[in-house]
Amino acid sequence: MARFLIEVPHPDDELGCARSIQVFLQSSSHYLTHADYGCEDGEHYAWMIVEVADKEEAKRIVPPAYRSEAKVVELSRFSTDEIEETIRRHSG
Repeated sequence: MARFLIEVPHPDDELGCARSIQVFLQSSSHYLTHADYGCEDGEHYAWMIVEVADKEEAKRIVPPAYRSEAKVVELSRFSTDEIEETIRRHSG
């Protein structure tokens, strides 16, 4: 399974936030009901980290009304050894 960060923007007014959060909370998706929000700090997004098969599956987690605006990023982790080898290869 791959890991993805899903970022979903929503309107930046109080009612827009409330409606967006309501849609997420009333869904049957574990991911959506456990989203994190930045509204109280002026960042009007919902964020989730999910483990699914591919980017398309991650995108389908987002409710259709928000899907076209959602950003899905595959996450990676790197070891010190991997990075040192990459730097060696490119350092000539």
